[in-house]
Amino acid sequence: MSARVEALYKSRPRSRFVQLTLWSFGLFTLLTWLSGVIQPASFLTARRLENLERFLTVDIVPAPLREGGFDLGALITWTQGVLLDHGLDALLATLAISVLAIVLAMLLSWLFAPLAAATLSTRRPFDATPGQDLFGWRALRLVTRAVMILLRSIPEYVLAFLLLAILGPNHAWPAVLALALHNSGILGRLGAETIENLDPQPLRTLTAIGAPRRSLLVSAVFPLALGRYLLYFFYRFETCVREATVLGMLGVVSLGYYIQQARGKMYYDEMLLLILLGAGIVIASDILSAVARRYLRTAS
Repeated sequence: MSARVEALYKSRPRSRFVQLTLWSFGLFTLLTWLSGVIQPASFLTARRLENLERFLTVDIVPAPLREGGFDLGALITWTQGVLLDHGLDALLATLAISVLAIVLAMLLSWLFAPLAAATLSTRRPFDATPGQDLFGWRALRLVTRAVMILLRSIPEYVLAFLLLAILGPNHAWPAVLALALHNSGILGRLGAETIENLDPQPLRTLTAIGAPRRSLLVSAVFPLALGRYLLYFFYRFETCVREATVLGMLGVVSLGYYIQQARGKMYYDEMLLLILLGAGIVIASDILSAVARRYLRTAS
């Protein structure tokens, strides 16, 4: 048995490219470590350890609990005060920005994905023996993919900063549009790859019996790709929640706006509570994603 295992190990597939990549990463990591740019010893100085201890034992402890110890009633009263003052408003604003942004991104990606998919945006969709494609179809795929690359290459923070100069800082649209544009490029790319990886046999059958491209997309491509697309959709929604929180630091009234205010006042206990509210949205969206995908699997 051991000889057989050893023989299988020796006959395993090997890739020189993968090996070279791993060795290169290891070498670059070692050189960075030895260059002095990163100094681990300076990270664990006595001053920093004292700051860490104070942060964990004093700063993030809710204010009413610092003197008299743990008191559930005082904790509930303090939490309610923060939530009613601005916490719930910031939470709802962050959720609204995230939902609107991901819905707009989804609609744009449904436009991009079919145009960028090599199996669908072609003269004969899902053809088993495709011939030379027309220049117009190649140009359409190339332009669509270039637009998606441009959208996802510009960070949301930069997009929001540019949109603030155009739309003004008194509303949430700069954050919504920045998140929507960036994520449409990502979802469009993932959607195109999902379409290209679909089982082509039933789609070729529909094409062979004369199904038009639009009917093929609506009645076959989208239902087959829906499960995988939902996974991507909820993943990017979680990202939208996190980024909507960060974009609040540009002045958009979301969790990030009040987190920045709390940090400026050194109210770290309140800052931690607001961060946990944002984490709660992400956890809830992950649960919803799992439920939706389980339902699709059982229904199909």
